[in-house]
Amino acid sequence: MAAAPPPPPQRRARGDWAAPAGCGRRSRRVMAARRLPPGALTLRQFLRRQQVLQLYRRILRAIRDVPAEADRRHLKEWARGEFRRNKDAAEEDAIRMMITQGNMQLQELQRTLKLAKS
Repeated sequence: MAAAPPPPPQRRARGDWAAPAGCGRRSRRVMAARRLPPGALTLRQFLRRQQVLQLYRRILRAIRDVPAEADRRHLKEWARGEFRRNKDAAEEDAIRMMITQGNMQLQELQRTLKLAKS
């Protein structure tokens, strides 16, 4: 005689689960963060990185409009050097401040180029 197949697993209604005691919303976030592989960026870090990359690209695009080849080369090296020098910055406030300063410098470069063209 053959053994009877095991009963099908019990299906639960959506949201029908019991969280361990003290497992609130924050605890779930911490648990989710622990599941990230080492070296993975948090959402905030990922978004900040995107801002930095976007600023870098915008600066390089603005530098393309500089008419003199020597000035263009100098500005490109300056921009690369600044970003390389600060690539290991980890403090959120410092990064935010550097992005703000970079945006102001980009605006100044764009204004100067606009004046030079007119």
